[in-house]
Amino acid sequence: MIECIIVGAGGFMGAVCRYLIGMFPLKEGYVFPIKTLIINIVGSFLIGIVTALAMKTNFLNPRTVLFLKVGICGGFTTFSSFALETTDLVKDGKMHLAVIYTVLSVLLGVLAVFAGQGIVRKG
Repeated sequence: MIECIIVGAGGFMGAVCRYLIGMFPLKEGYVFPIKTLIINIVGSFLIGIVTALAMKTNFLNPRTVLFLKVGICGGFTTFSSFALETTDLVKDGKMHLAVIYTVLSVLLGVLAVFAGQGIVRKG
C-alpha cells in the first residue's frame, strides 16, 4: 500500500509540473505542440538518469526509484496529450506538422533516455 502512496505523491508532483509548463504563454496562432514535446523529452531524459542511477549504484532505494520513475516521470510526461495533439494536427490538415511532431517526439525521446543514462555512466 505504501508503494501506491509513493507513486501517487510523485504523480501529483509530475502532473502539477506538467500543468505549470502548459501555462507558459506562446505567441498566438502557434500550432506546433512544442510544450508537450519539451515535456516528453525532458521526462525521457530524467527517466534515463533515474534508471541508470538505479542500475549503477545502490544510491537509490526501490521506493525512491518508484517515486521518480512511475510517479514523477509518469505524471509529468503525457502520451495521451501527444496522441491528441497529433490527431488534431491531422484533422486540421497539417499532416506535415503531425509527421514532424511524431518523428521528433519518438526520436528525441529515445535519444534523451540514452543521454540521461550516458551522463550517469560517465559520472
